[in-house]
Amino acid sequence: MALIPATILTGFLGSGKTTLLKRVLSEHHGMKLAVIENEFGEENIDNEILVAETQEQIIQMSNGCVCCTIREDLRATLQLLAAKRRKGLLQFDRVVIETTGLADPGPVAQTFFMDDEIAETFLLDSILTLVDAKHAEQQLTDRVEAQRQVGFADQLFISKADLVTPDALAALQHRLKHMNPRAPQKVVHFGEVSIQEVFDLRGFNLNAKLDIDPDFLNADAHDHHDHGHDHDHEHGEHCDHDHDHDHAHGEHCHHPHHHHHDDDVKSFVFKSDRPFDPAKLEDFLGAIVNVYGPKMLRYKGVLNMKGTERKVIFQGVHQLMGSDLGPVWADSELRTSKMVFIGIDLPKDILLQGLEQCLV
Repeated sequence: MALIPATILTGFLGSGKTTLLKRVLSEHHGMKLAVIENEFGEENIDNEILVAETQEQIIQMSNGCVCCTIREDLRATLQLLAAKRRKGLLQFDRVVIETTGLADPGPVAQTFFMDDEIAETFLLDSILTLVDAKHAEQQLTDRVEAQRQVGFADQLFISKADLVTPDALAALQHRLKHMNPRAPQKVVHFGEVSIQEVFDLRGFNLNAKLDIDPDFLNADAHDHHDHGHDHDHEHGEHCDHDHDHDHAHGEHCHHPHHHHHDDDVKSFVFKSDRPFDPAKLEDFLGAIVNVYGPKMLRYKGVLNMKGTERKVIFQGVHQLMGSDLGPVWADSELRTSKMVFIGIDLPKDILLQGLEQCLV
């Protein structure tokens, strides 16, 4: 039986998650959605209320979609939904999980990989993060959760852009780009987003991601001249964002005000034309994940490995790391390994030196 795709919708308080969700639910796309809302507000609800309220927590809506709230944990809710679907009591095509504004999406994402029953039933498609243009600068500065939400995203939607100046919007987009160079950004107005930009993004299926967007790992945030100098630049000395919103390709970025933000969540890229030694790389990454896993939000890459003619696709969330064989390297293709790491206060120099030592 095909796996049920799941999407995590996250974003800070007031960023418009519910507005986007309502829009997706009301659109005529022919899909039946099961929406899981984490209804524990910012304060934990009184246990007495939870114990007393034993009635059904799953509501079937008139358009065939399903809404439910998390009572115990996400795992139990997903298992309940899957069981009801198997018995024919519920019909739905995909799941959307709306997190609370203060949630770190990491543990929510990990649920799909750590539990065998969940992994055999559901497929995590992507993490969508809504960013409130009006309050984002302050939220990103004050709250590490907001930074984590940006760092985890496969797609960023910027809401309330009409409430800020074009310069302020451009500065925010630039800041977000430095935190997460991989996630496309889109300005949305009152949740007006086409369904194609919400579902089937395949953020956690790198093979599929490469099929959909072959340049997925190319547009790294500093396209420098050659390997060897790549790692010596702090992210932001040269910003060749080829799909950025405010620079033509190859222009240097002139955003001095960006660098006043010393965000905890940062990203960096490793590139090399030399192949990796598989055993050395496995040992090194295993050790790094062991020590720094909690601070590693997302990491992914396409690797040139000694001993195989195929690309090796790898990715991880926190301590969970996996790899897969991808397509064969084309004869005309430069066999360049590219890895991106997004995390909180990661020891960039240690990682880059260690990766360098794993090369053949």
